[in-house]
Amino acid sequence: MSESPATPDAIYEALLQIAIIDQLASTAFERVLPDGLKLSQFGLLSHLSRMGGQWSPARLANAMQVTRGAITNTIHRLEKRGLVAIEADPSDGRGKLVSITPAGTRMQKKAVETALPHFAFLSERFSQADMMTALPFLNALRESLDRARD
Repeated sequence: MSESPATPDAIYEALLQIAIIDQLASTAFERVLPDGLKLSQFGLLSHLSRMGGQWSPARLANAMQVTRGAITNTIHRLEKRGLVAIEADPSDGRGKLVSITPAGTRMQKKAVETALPHFAFLSERFSQADMMTALPFLNALRESLDRARD
């Protein structure tokens, strides 16, 4: 590395700005989600849509960084709406596996399509190049934080 390492103050400031952005974006996003969908529900649908497959509730709780009780509540609310399916885990008689349903995939896409126009104002301030330039740093930061949690 040819540049000097980030100072604790720089790390703090970067993480503080990200936390503020997260709060502002999450609040704005949840306000415009369709059909009474909550941000936690959208997050779980997005995770299942992106990652695919079947997930145990414990694995989902870990991935989403929430308690097992919170993920169980979210899963059951989504199941009642037909957006996720819960099946018995064939390798563990007491375990369950969760997967997204076709209706869940449609709802996740609808939520994105509904919410994104509310953020169109950002394109007045930021170019495509601005957004694409930020992504490698943000992805690397996310990956570092993700690795550090284990």
